[in-house]
Amino acid sequence: MMTDPVADMLTRIRNALMAQHKQVVIPMSTLKVEIARVLSEEGFIRGYDVVQASPRPQLRLHLRYDEDRKPVITGLRRVSKPGRRIFSGSKEIPWVQGGLGVAILTTPRGIMTGRDARRAGVGGEVLCYVW
Repeated sequence: MMTDPVADMLTRIRNALMAQHKQVVIPMSTLKVEIARVLSEEGFIRGYDVVQASPRPQLRLHLRYDEDRKPVITGLRRVSKPGRRIFSGSKEIPWVQGGLGVAILTTPRGIMTGRDARRAGVGGEVLCYVW
């Protein structure tokens, strides 16, 4: 039984980037699909799709690299963990790498970046940082 599926997702992405894979397959959940949507919108990955495999559907992320085959994602960090949840109000949402990265939050209005949450005036649980 996995206790932290989001940390598992980030680790799989990190490992796939180090091995320079074109894509990575992750067990699907609604939360992970929403995180993938944010990563895609922010330009960290080329895209994603849900593969209806048996016994469970899977999420496939298409990773992005620059011309020198360096990953676009240089770092991923899990912030709020099952043992220690980290919440942030709309005024205290942290900046990641001086604004170069994004904080991904789960808010009452859904999963969004720290920038969007600040603009919408909502806070929430800080899931992870991506830069």
